Amino acid sequence: MSEPVTPPPEEAPPTTTAGKLMLRQRAGGIIPPIITAIFAFFMGGIVIAASGHNPIDAYLGILDGAGLNWFWDDFGNTDVLELTTFNFTQTLLRTTTFVFTGLAVAFAFRCGLFNIGGQGQYTIGIVVAVWVGAYWGNALPNGLHVVVGIVLAALAGAIWAGIAGILKATVGAHEVITTIMLNWIAFWFASYCFGQGGPLQNTTPGQESVPSSDDVYEKSGAIIPVLWGDQGFQALHYGFFLAIAALVVFWVVLNRTTLGYEVRAVGYNPEAAAYGGISVKKNFFLAMAISGLFAGLAAGTDIFGWKYDAGVLDVQASAVGFVGIAVALLGRSTAVGVGLGALIFGALDYGTTRGLDPEVFDPTLAGNLSLMIQGLVVLFVGADLLILYLWSLRKKRFASPRMSGRGA
Repeated sequence: MSEPVTPPPEEAPPTTTAGKLMLRQRAGGIIPPIITAIFAFFMGGIVIAASGHNPIDAYLGILDGAGLNWFWDDFGNTDVLELTTFNFTQTLLRTTTFVFTGLAVAFAFRCGLFNIGGQGQYTIGIVVAVWVGAYWGNALPNGLHVVVGIVLAALAGAIWAGIAGILKATVGAHEVITTIMLNWIAFWFASYCFGQGGPLQNTTPGQESVPSSDDVYEKSGAIIPVLWGDQGFQALHYGFFLAIAALVVFWVVLNRTTLGYEVRAVGYNPEAAAYGGISVKKNFFLAMAISGLFAGLAAGTDIFGWKYDAGVLDVQASAVGFVGIAVALLGRSTAVGVGLGALIFGALDYGTTRGLDPEVFDPTLAGNLSLMIQGLVVLFVGADLLILYLWSLRKKRFASPRMSGRGA
């Protein structure tokens, strides 16, 4: 009697939570994520209406505040056009960052891992980018200085995430717990570095008491060249194309390389992958390290592209790593989905907090609205399963009369 043949890794039934969710999402196509987004914005509209405002006007105001009306409005006033253009560049700046942090979550997820530590990986990248940019002086030519700074920030993020990967691979420590703990370590380490008496605190005469770093541009002149806008006014930089390239690399690695096949196989069914000769432990580490690499790239492009410095308040207020979770979940951990999700949340982030007309909706309330929609997207990801279940019931309902007719 012959032994049963084990199917190839990606043909075996999924055993991880990520694998099961991805299987159901592929079965449902693009309908569930669209319904998820619509439902999240619908719930946000209810909150807007409860506050005494018109939800349609508020959402249109957010689109205008994000500068997305640049595509369709016919501007007769030059000042309005300049403001809209500026708003649009700010949205694209945030989109660039959210692409990287979204990929930091998405890559790990494709390996069956939940990387909740994008914020910590981003924060460590910020520390390294500031250190290289503001405190290496003129040791390197400007162009090379930028490259070295971004690469080292990316490596710092990779190492930080790799710690969680090693713990997962060696002792089975759950990556959610370890990455959350690493977030707090990074938070307090960065606060120490930029705080009073910290090694990266401001050394500019008269600014010694400011809990912030020196300015990268003023100290070294090492910045990413401007793509659109005016230097010094948070212009869109060429790091935007680096984010587009990261999406392409993400897709190529996952779909056209041996590493990508192994990562997807482990994320789908670790036992079947191990049976097929794939090292599960190695891929746990690599998936987390590559995820951290993306988060570190976000930090490097932010510092050398438009922020130029960082302080204790920046560390405490930043939440870009957590936005990356919503971006990856809404984008279903695909390259195109992450890109679109990053644009949506980039528009929400800027359009609700800085670009929104106060006469349309109170910006202080709108900032909370943005956070609420992010949370609803994460919450309603589980609605995919409900939507697909109801859809299957609908199919069975329409199929049952035909089946009963044949039986008669």
